[in-house]
Amino acid sequence: MPRPTRRRRAAALASAVWMAAGAAWMAASGCHRGGGAGADGAAAAGPAGPFRGAPIVLISIDTLRSDHLPAYGYAQVETPAIDALAKDAILFERAYSHVPLTLPSHVSILTGRLPGEHGVRDNVGYRYDAGKFPNLALALARAGYVSGAAVSAYVLRSDTGMDQGFALYDSNVRVKLNDPMGSSQRAGAETAERAIAWVRGAAPGARPFFLFLHLYEPHSPYTPPEPYASRYRDRPYDGEIATADAVVGTFVGELKRLGVYDRAVVVLLSDHGEGLGDHGEQEHGILLYREALQVPLLLKLPGSRLGGSRVAAPAQLVDVYPTLLALAGVEVPAGLPGRSLLALRRPQTPRDLYAETWYPRLHLGWSELTSLLRGRFHYIHGPDPELYDLGADPGERHNVLATERRTYAALRGAIKSYQRELVAPSAVDPETARKLAALGYLAGTARVGAGEALSDPKGRIGSLRDLDAAVALFSHGRFAEAVPVFRRVLAANPRMVDAWQDLGQSLDKLGLPEQSLEAYQQAMKHSGGVSHIALATGTVLLRLGRLDEAQAHAELGLAVSPAMANALLAEIALARHQKAAAESAARKAVAARGLRIAPLVTLAQVLAAEGKLEEGLQATVQAEKEVASKAPGEKLPGLYFARGDILARLGRDAAAEQAFLRQIQETPEDTRAYAGLAALYAAQGKPGPAVATLRQMVDSNGSPAAYAEAVRTLRILGDPQGAAALLRHALALFPGNPQLRSLERG
Repeated sequence: MPRPTRRRRAAALASAVWMAAGAAWMAASGCHRGGGAGADGAAAAGPAGPFRGAPIVLISIDTLRSDHLPAYGYAQVETPAIDALAKDAILFERAYSHVPLTLPSHVSILTGRLPGEHGVRDNVGYRYDAGKFPNLALALARAGYVSGAAVSAYVLRSDTGMDQGFALYDSNVRVKLNDPMGSSQRAGAETAERAIAWVRGAAPGARPFFLFLHLYEPHSPYTPPEPYASRYRDRPYDGEIATADAVVGTFVGELKRLGVYDRAVVVLLSDHGEGLGDHGEQEHGILLYREALQVPLLLKLPGSRLGGSRVAAPAQLVDVYPTLLALAGVEVPAGLPGRSLLALRRPQTPRDLYAETWYPRLHLGWSELTSLLRGRFHYIHGPDPELYDLGADPGERHNVLATERRTYAALRGAIKSYQRELVAPSAVDPETARKLAALGYLAGTARVGAGEALSDPKGRIGSLRDLDAAVALFSHGRFAEAVPVFRRVLAANPRMVDAWQDLGQSLDKLGLPEQSLEAYQQAMKHSGGVSHIALATGTVLLRLGRLDEAQAHAELGLAVSPAMANALLAEIALARHQKAAAESAARKAVAARGLRIAPLVTLAQVLAAEGKLEEGLQATVQAEKEVASKAPGEKLPGLYFARGDILARLGRDAAAEQAFLRQIQETPEDTRAYAGLAALYAAQGKPGPAVATLRQMVDSNGSPAAYAEAVRTLRILGDPQGAAALLRHALALFPGNPQLRSLERG
């Protein structure tokens, strides 16, 4: 062993001091309960706190079920970093989440309150109110702590209220709206580097610090990088776990290098688990079985006191809040549902651990579920209640409700004191809805009447396979294939708002605006007319020439989505040839809050229609700058088409050609760019390239809308015979298409 340096001897001495302080505290608090209800030993530490001033680091690994870690007995993945941390920490063998959703679960972790109390019941439509329930960052500030956070998920973004109390809250997760679902998550390594950069500045300072690091791996889609993709080819979820473990290893290594780790309190946990098909649910949010609720929980004390020990007593995520406050010497509020994790090392009387999910009711039109775990029994309350003996049946395969009637009656009575009525979610603006959809989250909410009988989710869970298949086809632009699958899903589950919306968009892409409108109207009916659906419906009504109805739907979105609503109003005014009104509405859209990219494109088109070509061109330049600064890499339909159209009118043919070609490259489904380019070639006396461009449009899209656009363009270009031949071909492919039939009549 190498000879210790002076710095190492000093660190060892400091560690001994911390351990002595911890031992004294454990002796003082090991024999009685603390003052606040549920504080249990944590409050007994008193205001001094056993580790007052110690750095506090909270690491949350999203969607990590405990039974997929070697520290919990799993042998099919290697996690050397988490294993090493477990040797330095207390491991809680049975720790449970309160809700299998990212945002509400993290609010519970950071506030010590159950979802029904803090009020955040879903990832969508709820905002955390720090004024009512101070989070750890605000509470620790009373002990002089400065707090920083770096998160990897859009659902934890600042405008959910999660940033309250943090000097740094880095939630700059770019959502790629046009890329495959889930690709918008920020890599854990990048998030960890942001966190470490903050620690480098905070660690040498006089003030103690609290750091919250959130990693999105292993949330779906399971796409681990190499070498884990190859190593876990048949178990990609485990590959994502290995990826997260590598990030933890690098992160902890940097804490050690900075001299922080040994003197720090470190908590590693997950917000919820993952179904992995155990009870028919592949992911999470709908069912409340153990695989969705049981999570890892490690607590490392300064000097690694009690390292390697294990606690069998059930723990819950709301226990983290009072534990960290007590360790830091902050008074623990009375009445918390959690208790000190350290107190769980002593013999415990059974307590109730509550969980809930409103996701199936809000997004699928099924019943909500609640559950209560007491001792070895887990009760799941719903239309078809279940009771499981976890001691004999940890996989929850055998419902013992019929044979354990007394236990069932007791838990059914007890769960009523935890259940809270749902406050309806706030409306979501279209921009947020699109970003959540890009991450795989449903944003539409189903309106359910009071007293309506709803289906138990477990009896409907099989239909999610069809929904997943439909969404996959939709996200890859295979709209004709997606439509019948969406219809099959909706026949059995008519309250699925997002499925109605996706069906409407698919039908619109296929050139079936009347059918698209019918789908959107169903989405309006089952959602109660939320903003982003009202605006989508208004867009289809505009395309059908039903301008008064389109305007009424646009006005429904003004309060929540002023930018997109005013942009739609500008297009409606333009269709009415009310150019001044169109420009006024477009400028209001640009001035409204939120991203200005789409409103600037609308403004460019309005200005072009007014003949203000140079001004319109500048609007496209501004839109491009917005993309570069606020949404780098974003592929926005219409931006380069608008630019190409203006440049063509200005006689700048070469630049117009490049703009049209770029739009085709970025959004090949946008037929306007092909038509514009074909018209440009025709105007230059190049009929061959013009026809080739239209052929490319039809080949790339293959939809009735593409054929209709090609027919119209050929007519404009003075080729009625070519248009007629193409229309006959299109009608042979799509004999009942009303858009093509209308061209036949015209």
